[in-house]
Amino acid sequence: MLPIAASELIQIFRNRLVLITSLIIPVVVSAFFVRQHETYAALGSLGYIAAIVMFTISAFGLYATAVTTLASRRQNLFLKRLRSTAAGDTGILAGLLLPVVVLAVLQITAILIALALVAGGPADVMLLVVATIATLAMMTALALATAGLTNSPEHAQVTTLPVTLGVIAVCTWIGITGTTDLTWLKRLLPGGAATELTLNAWNGGVAVADSLLLLAPTLAWVAVAVTLATRLFRWEPRR
Repeated sequence: MLPIAASELIQIFRNRLVLITSLIIPVVVSAFFVRQHETYAALGSLGYIAAIVMFTISAFGLYATAVTTLASRRQNLFLKRLRSTAAGDTGILAGLLLPVVVLAVLQITAILIALALVAGGPADVMLLVVATIATLAMMTALALATAGLTNSPEHAQVTTLPVTLGVIAVCTWIGITGTTDLTWLKRLLPGGAATELTLNAWNGGVAVADSLLLLAPTLAWVAVAVTLATRLFRWEPRR
């Protein structure tokens, strides 16, 4: 797994397009929200800024990059060649996705630390860590499912749009309006419960036990995405 991950990391830094979409754009957008934190905190809260940073990076830096990577490796038959090695299917996928997951973790950590320094830290750091892990797990699982529907790296620009824009829209909706209205609808949408969990972790004021219940919808999306991935994912190009 680790040799595959090391090779994939090198490819990311060699590919200018992937480098821009996975690193530069998410960081620039996130830095903008941090710089304008007073304005956006007035619309929602500091927790909203933390949530939008998390989903911007996980949607563009992790999800879209992972789908593009898997589609590209399938198209050039790299996935097929890897299956002829001693590495198992799980190890292959883990090796290919590990670099983008690690980069996303580093980006989220750096930006949220910057937010904490300029605006004040979260009420519950451990709960924020749990929210981050749950969000990244959901976006990684959705990437595997979407890759099964994506025929090429170019096609990924289309297939990733619904989830990418959808989770950010849900995050913004909940971050600004809260969950007092349409509570269960917001929680059941992809990213809704994770957004609320992030809000609770940063803003405080909600019991930890009640916040941890929000993991259920997010983990349900992970299960759904993994089930779809096992049915849809292909190791060779479609004929």
